[in-house]
Amino acid sequence: MKHFANILYVLDQEAEQPCGLERAVALARGNQARLKLVSVIESLPVGAPLEGLDLTTDDLQAASLAETEQRLSALAAPLRERVAIETKVLTGKLFLEVIREVLRHDHDLVMKCVGAKSPMAALFGSEDLHLLRKCPCPLWLGRPQDALNYRRVLAAVDLEPLASNKEQAQQAALNATILDLAAALATSEFAELHVAHVWAALGEPILRGGMIATPTETKIDAYIEAERRRHGQALEQALADLEARLGAEALRWLKPIRHLPKGLPREELPALATRIDADILVLGTLGRTGVSGLLIGNTAEAVLQRINCAVLAVKPAGFVCPVAA
Repeated sequence: MKHFANILYVLDQEAEQPCGLERAVALARGNQARLKLVSVIESLPVGAPLEGLDLTTDDLQAASLAETEQRLSALAAPLRERVAIETKVLTGKLFLEVIREVLRHDHDLVMKCVGAKSPMAALFGSEDLHLLRKCPCPLWLGRPQDALNYRRVLAAVDLEPLASNKEQAQQAALNATILDLAAALATSEFAELHVAHVWAALGEPILRGGMIATPTETKIDAYIEAERRRHGQALEQALADLEARLGAEALRWLKPIRHLPKGLPREELPALATRIDADILVLGTLGRTGVSGLLIGNTAEAVLQRINCAVLAVKPAGFVCPVAA
């Protein structure tokens, strides 16, 4: 079962209240992890005089730094009775400085609030999208209205029985990470675990559209049903692998609820999350580029912009971050 050891919580400068900080503290306690609370302030030009004032931009930078340090200390003070918290002010572009902090100090989880509006399309600013695309460790994006205790955790896995052996191995490893995280979260929250795989039958629109010489409808229906069974078997195998990692007793306690909707992930996953009233969606942000692949900038980004719950986004093993430490 996945455990975090070094959590980085990013305080939104524009937020009136620190969204998700209590959850970060609880997660740090439950995992016996280190917790660092950071805020990122704008970097001002060095030494520029302020016209009409006996001040320079250096004075403004120092004042902004002191004010932010004071705010972080005030937020951390009452929480230090429960967990050790380090505070730090970073200067520069938020997504760059957060990623650099992750790389320099080996953080294994970043937590950040995205705002109060919904759906998520209204929440993701450019900083959040940059983090989703480039942050090398799991990224937890929460909302102010999130309940302190989750009731339903939704894990989205990507399974393609026809993929190459190499692609299947890479996707299996990512699915394992997604399921391990979702199972650990559901266990710690005493929440329901839902596992979803959105599938499509290759070529169905063409077969049914009369663009080529097609078999009878009965044969097409049989082909679609065979594809459904194949994807269902792949989902069962992913859960069997999860059982092998966790143990039969743990999986019996979790009782994962399977979902195998047919269609496009960008439509079916948000609809499913709404239907089951999911509190958080755990998914991979890089994957195959095929029919059902989840790839930031493509399908996964479309899913995230329609979702109306918290998100825990995971990168595959071997992901190379484009940002240098």
